[in-house]
Amino acid sequence: MARADFYLITTPRFRTEPLRLVCELARKAFDAGLPTLVLARSQEQAEALDDLLWDMGDEVYIPHQIAGAEEDEDEAEVLIAAPDVDAALRPLVINLRDAAVEGAFDRVLEVVPADESARGPLRERWKQYQARGLELKKHDM
Repeated sequence: MARADFYLITTPRFRTEPLRLVCELARKAFDAGLPTLVLARSQEQAEALDDLLWDMGDEVYIPHQIAGAEEDEDEAEVLIAAPDVDAALRPLVINLRDAAVEGAFDRVLEVVPADESARGPLRERWKQYQARGLELKKHDM
């Protein structure tokens, strides 16, 4: 059964740098051997994530790239897609966009902003995933 995990940003560390949480989630996925697609909400966000994934510490290397940039994107464990790029879904999807993810995947991770006013669309998404029969989980980060 497919699953949707909602990660609520609550700690000061992730409040100041929400994309760090995305990097941590990508790292966990990579460690678990799960090919991951990150749906960024803009080209700028995709590039910021790309930079942050290079900056995870000396011991950490996560093979990643921005979709549409090169031919060998199948080899990247973590693929970051800007909205104007059509990237195939992977078993694990980290969704940073406003719309629920359509299509087939094993798990979708939704990052919930600390800002209460930004949580409305995520409540809608929770209901959409629920209606599609996904197993739902919530995590405070």
